[in-house]
Amino acid sequence: MKLSERIQYLRKQKGCSQEELADKIGVSRQAVSKWESEQALPDLDKIILISEFFDVTTDYLLKGTEPVQKDAPNFRDKPNTNIFLIVGTAFNLMGIIISSMVWYEKRSAAATAAGLVFIVLGCMVWGIGTISCKEKIISEAWHTFLFINIWTIMFIPLSVLCNMLGCGVPAPYPLTVNPPVSFVLFWLVYFAVGIITDFKITKRKNRS
Repeated sequence: MKLSERIQYLRKQKGCSQEELADKIGVSRQAVSKWESEQALPDLDKIILISEFFDVTTDYLLKGTEPVQKDAPNFRDKPNTNIFLIVGTAFNLMGIIISSMVWYEKRSAAATAAGLVFIVLGCMVWGIGTISCKEKIISEAWHTFLFINIWTIMFIPLSVLCNMLGCGVPAPYPLTVNPPVSFVLFWLVYFAVGIITDFKITKRKNRS
């Protein structure tokens, strides 16, 4: 691929016209047209401006040398955050399931405590797993983790709060008591907080 072809290729990849490229680097549209049709060659200062505009090296423009991808993923600078996401979420779910089963059998406050311990461990596993990630990766990963786990993290604490208000017992899941005010309150708050949180996370991710 020649210089003229590389300029045309980069311009089309970026989705800009010859006139737009010309405006960005301070030349006429005819000059860009001549470069792409091999009727003329850009001066060195224009080559530098073109490389900056397309975010490529001058070596790539002149020689076709592909730039080294600085942000290419590897295991040292970008651990597989999906593994920690799965493990952390699994701990959170196990906390809900185990505490609910134990409470159903023994009606012991230790069941709620055990569930909370599992959730804390799940968050710790997730947090420790992302420590070595880059800042941008951490931000994106936390968005994903919170989008999923807002539903697991708040389940037991919210259940305990509503049950204590309704019937005075620290059960790890919402109890149906008469009147079922605390049960209804739990689900209203649970879905409201979960949906609002996920909406805000999605909105923030779209902005970034």
